[in-house]
Amino acid sequence: MIPAMPATPTSSRQASLVALRFGRLAAMATVAVLILIAGVWGSWGTAQHVMLTKGRERGTVEVTRCGAETCTGPYTPMSTGSTARKSVVIEHTVAVRRGRTYDVVVKPGSDDVVRSGPAGILYSWVPMGGALLLASVVVAGGLRRTRLAWGLAGSGIALLTAVFVTI
Repeated sequence: MIPAMPATPTSSRQASLVALRFGRLAAMATVAVLILIAGVWGSWGTAQHVMLTKGRERGTVEVTRCGAETCTGPYTPMSTGSTARKSVVIEHTVAVRRGRTYDVVVKPGSDDVVRSGPAGILYSWVPMGGALLLASVVVAGGLRRTRLAWGLAGSGIALLTAVFVTI
């Protein structure tokens, strides 16, 4: 009977390298997925109101005053069951200007509104566009998957460009 040979240093070193490579890939994949989940999470808070409009109050707001972070104006209803309001609050962004009228959706249980239509939908997904760009860097550098990274980056750039064009 031949005694069992102990593991050679080269085979244990190879096993360590494989384990480290797997650990790096698992960690980077986890980071990339968490970035994408955070992008969806950050976008969904506004996107749900804009995309799922059935049963929500829809109308227009004419922006009359703008402060540092919010703008206000009278709300005119367009959907059945919606009531007119003297003043509603919309976030003051580069997309909202005083003196203009915007199609909006009222957040349930409040006087806060968000833009609706194609511009509102795209604008609500801006955090996802940023997450796609950030995840592409992690995928390219950490996972060494350049084609996937270019796809993620292209999607993020396309989304952010569409937002810029529509707003």
